[in-house]
Amino acid sequence: MTQTAALTEEHGHEGEDALLDQVFFALSDPVRRSILNRLDEGSGLVSELAAPFAISLQAVSRHIQVLARAGLVRQERSGRISRCSLEAGPILAAAVWINRYSKYWQAQFDLLAMTLEDLGRTSRGKTEQETQS
Repeated sequence: MTQTAALTEEHGHEGEDALLDQVFFALSDPVRRSILNRLDEGSGLVSELAAPFAISLQAVSRHIQVLARAGLVRQERSGRISRCSLEAGPILAAAVWINRYSKYWQAQFDLLAMTLEDLGRTSRGKTEQETQS
């Protein structure tokens, strides 16, 4: 059972809201987004994920813990070695939530398209009048 399904089953919409809060919080930090981008290419050791950052391994581990609590990263430990992999399910839940509001920006895109079309017609009309003069 996914984390989203478990929270929804246990807490209803409150569980979904709590998970979305965790996902958006996790995505709000550029280091965590960068970690997710690297994991999109495949799983990796914490030490490998930490390599490009000018922060401590412990700080990267804390970022990974935030991602794991949000359900975005799965950690598998073998002794002191920790391998991380991307879990995209919570991102889909966030995308679905955001997409509910697409009707608002789609209306703006439609208005922009009509405005550009009108401007194009007006511009072509002026060019034709100047050519005929």
